[in-house]
Amino acid sequence: MRAPGEISGGHLAPSRDSTGHRLPLAIGEHAQRALRRIFLENLDMPRGDKSSYTDRQKRMAEHIEEGYEKRGVPDEEAERRAWATVNKETGGGQKSGSGKGKPENHEPARKGGRIGGAHQGNAERSAAAKKGWETRRKKSAS
Repeated sequence: MRAPGEISGGHLAPSRDSTGHRLPLAIGEHAQRALRRIFLENLDMPRGDKSSYTDRQKRMAEHIEEGYEKRGVPDEEAERRAWATVNKETGGGQKSGSGKGKPENHEPARKGGRIGGAHQGNAERSAAAKKGWETRRKKSAS
């Protein structure tokens, strides 16, 4: 009989407590060291290197960032959003290698104005226009 968490046939056996609830899987010391090393390496990954982006992508990010700043978004947040939009549209940095790559997806650039807020349908907009016209007509008559 296996002890809870003991390796069996290349797999970890699920451990259960006396009530039948699953316990975390036990892993060996070697695996723990390997996971810790991978985790610590990923903490030190360089961020913000834009060398793999084309000049066109850099210009796109600059224009998008300016648009956010005009709307009052803080500088750092505007830059973050701009690069996120460029990555979403173009698939990230494209400088290395040659070839066509993938077509751009312009949906993220259009998406901003449609997210959140109240959406007014045609009927509501028409009713509001008629009401405004009626109000202006009454005020100009008096």
